[in-house]
Amino acid sequence: MPIVDQLQALPDELGRVEHLLADSAYLSEANVDHCVASGIEPWITLGRERHHKSWRQRFKRAPKAPPDSATPMQKMAHRLKTPEGKALYALRKQVPEPVSGIIKSVMGFRQFSLRGYENVKGEWNLVTLSWNIKRMFAMQPG
Repeated sequence: MPIVDQLQALPDELGRVEHLLADSAYLSEANVDHCVASGIEPWITLGRERHHKSWRQRFKRAPKAPPDSATPMQKMAHRLKTPEGKALYALRKQVPEPVSGIIKSVMGFRQFSLRGYENVKGEWNLVTLSWNIKRMFAMQPG
């Protein structure tokens, strides 16, 4: 709930949050209700899913929509089972992992050289700054 409140407090120039993607650690009826009350559509997984589904499970039709009287939790559970929900939730998996892998393997940063929290924080800031500069350069047109 505090994260949703912080998102609502951001300036309007940044835009409004429409969807909140989160893993099962954030799943609670209170969190789902708070998102809905804040005008944010929650997409919080209900638990770990198996990786290797049968072909019947992969091509199964989307379930029928829940009734209008369904709770926000039930509506969210339905949304997660639809093809659109699966595609949107899959986006959550792709964002941070490549960055960590590139920092480790391409940039060669595998351990900190300094000791102490403040020193490590400064070193990490330099690593992430260099990643961001490298990324900005790579994304420039032609």
